[in-house]
Amino acid sequence: MSRPTPGPPVGRNGPQPASRAGGSRSADVRCAVCGTESRQSRFRPVPPEGAPDLDLRPGEPLRGTMAAWLQQCPHCGYVAPEIARAHPAVIEAVGTAPFRALIADATHPPLSRRFLAYAYVLEETGALHAAAEATLQAAWAADDARKPELARAWRGEAVALWRAGPPLDTEQTVRVVDALRRSENFEDAGATAEQLAASHPPEAVAGVIALEQRLIALRDSGRHTVASALPPPARRPHATQSNIARRDGAGWWERLRRIFRRK
Repeated sequence: MSRPTPGPPVGRNGPQPASRAGGSRSADVRCAVCGTESRQSRFRPVPPEGAPDLDLRPGEPLRGTMAAWLQQCPHCGYVAPEIARAHPAVIEAVGTAPFRALIADATHPPLSRRFLAYAYVLEETGALHAAAEATLQAAWAADDARKPELARAWRGEAVALWRAGPPLDTEQTVRVVDALRRSENFEDAGATAEQLAASHPPEAVAGVIALEQRLIALRDSGRHTVASALPPPARRPHATQSNIARRDGAGWWERLRRIFRRK
């Protein structure tokens, strides 16, 4: 298969996390798509100290390290946590016109473009839920760049990808509700939340959904944290909350149990 046509210059990793927020090791990496060797950093996540948002965006200091979560080839633009590996379908996807246009679109925040490019190749390989995760992360980057219209649009795209994939588990459904609410699709958010609440979910899920329903009724599209949905006593994040588009197979209740513990 032919190598993709080189596109415009692309930065490698953007700003690196501060020493308090995580670590990284730099090394020469050969791109699995085009074969170009470049200097890349491999990010090592550390536990957040703050509570995650309702959509599970982690708290600080991990929250502020998004620029280091993905590597990007400076030649072909391929994006992944580790560009030394690629699904066979990725090679063709990176060479398409839509991908080239995506990484060159200056109307989108640079970090959002990186996550959207990753979402694109994931979608082309059929990993729709992972593509939804990356698209949601593009919305987080748009939030930080103060681009609310783009953030709302990408949350809507993330929901579409989640729903187009395999049946959703409880965690994903909660995140769909939050994405719908934050994209101001209150009717769909309310109906989805009501359906989940009627399924008699575990206590932690019920608490989050009850909060979502109150926010939906108020037509509140703002950011809220998981801690807001938990009853007293105050709770703090557990050290193992470091999900960056990687699923560990645990259920929602187990994840919350590991995220929070009583003081």
